Amino acid sequence: MLERNITQSDNIKLQNKFNQVKELLKNDKIKEIQSVIDEDAKLGYKSETNSFFGYKNHIAMTEDRIITAIEITSGEAPDGKYLKDLIEKSKKNGIEVDEVLGDKAYAGKENLEYAKEEGIKIISRMNPVISNGNRTGDDGFEYIKDADMVKCPMGHLCIRKSRTGKKNDTTKNQAMTYYFDIEKCKECKLKGQCYKENAKSKTYSISILSDTHKEQKEFEETEYFKERIKQRYMIEAKNAELKQSHGLDKCKYLGLSGMRMQTYFTVFVGNIKRIMRLMELKMVSSLTVFYSLRYLYI
Repeated sequence: MLERNITQSDNIKLQNKFNQVKELLKNDKIKEIQSVIDEDAKLGYKSETNSFFGYKNHIAMTEDRIITAIEITSGEAPDGKYLKDLIEKSKKNGIEVDEVLGDKAYAGKENLEYAKEEGIKIISRMNPVISNGNRTGDDGFEYIKDADMVKCPMGHLCIRKSRTGKKNDTTKNQAMTYYFDIEKCKECKLKGQCYKENAKSKTYSISILSDTHKEQKEFEETEYFKERIKQRYMIEAKNAELKQSHGLDKCKYLGLSGMRMQTYFTVFVGNIKRIMRLMELKMVSSLTVFYSLRYLYI
C-alpha cells in the first residue's frame, strides 16, 4: 500500500528517497548497523549480563600514569587484539618497554609469543579460554572476555557454554565448548559455511590450555608476578579519571572519527595535568625523564 502510493506520487524527491531505502535494505551491511544515527557504534560487553553501546578506548600508560599510546575502536572489539599496537606506539613515543601489566584479555597465545620475541614480560593472569588452542587462522569467531562468551562472525553471542574433554587426559587438552542459537543459524547468510543445514546444534570449541601458556602459568606462580600484578589497579584508576573527570564516559560526536578526536584531546589534557602534578611534587626534574620509563599498564 505504502509502496504503491509512493510510486504513484508526483513527488520526485520522495520517490528517489524511497528507491535509496530499497537499495540500502538489499545490502548485507545493513545488518551490521545497530544505530540509525551512528553506523560505527557497536554493542560491547562489560560482563556476561552487562552490555553497552558505543566505543572502546584502549590505552597504555607508564608507571607514572602518563598515557603513551591509544587505540579507539567500536564497542565489540576484543581488548587483547591491540596489545602489539599499543606497545609499538609506545616505543615510537620513546618508551623502552620491558614489562606490560594488563587484564586477562592480554594473555592470549599470540600476545605471549610476540612478548617473548621482544623480551617483554606479560603481567596478566591467564583466562584459559583465551588460548588459541586448536583454532586455525582467523575464522571470524571472537572470544569476548568481559562476557566470557564467544561471538560468531555475524555478531551473535553464544547462548551457553560447557567444559568438554577428560580432565586428566595428558594427550589432549580440555576445551570450552560454546553453543549458539540454531534458529538464528538457520536464517544466517553463512549457514552453508558455518552452520550445516539440518544440524541439531552449532558449537564452537576452544582449547583450554596450550603449550605456549604453560610457561606463563609457571611465571604466574612467582613472587615477582604476584607483587607486580597488584599494581594493575592503576590503569582502572586512570580510566575512571578520564571518564568521570573529563567526560570520556560519553561520546560527544557521531562516528569513530568523532570518538577519536574526543579521546585524543581528553588524553592530551590528562597527560598535561599529570605532568604538572609530578613537577609540583618534584618527582621529576625534566619531562625527558619520562622517556626512560620501562613499564606499561594496559
